[in-house]
Amino acid sequence: MLLSELKVGDKAEVTGLLVESAVRRRILDMGLVKGTRFKVLRVAPLGDPIEILFKGVYLTLRKNEAAGVLVQKTGEVGDGIPMGRRRLGS
Repeated sequence: MLLSELKVGDKAEVTGLLVESAVRRRILDMGLVKGTRFKVLRVAPLGDPIEILFKGVYLTLRKNEAAGVLVQKTGEVGDGIPMGRRRLGS
């Protein structure tokens, strides 16, 4: 699944990057590395940009940047699971 496919309130973990080297370096420098858990806070009406929260950092990504970030969904709004915790059995 791609970060750009997530909805507001979804929680996910980064599993990889599929972007060109310049964008890849920028994303990694901002701390969005493999294993990072985050929550989608806001998505603009046309889907661009997307704001996420991880490790106390609010990061806004363009839709084309978010489309290069592979993620695994770990939760959604209202599930009662804190952002940094795994579900039982995961």
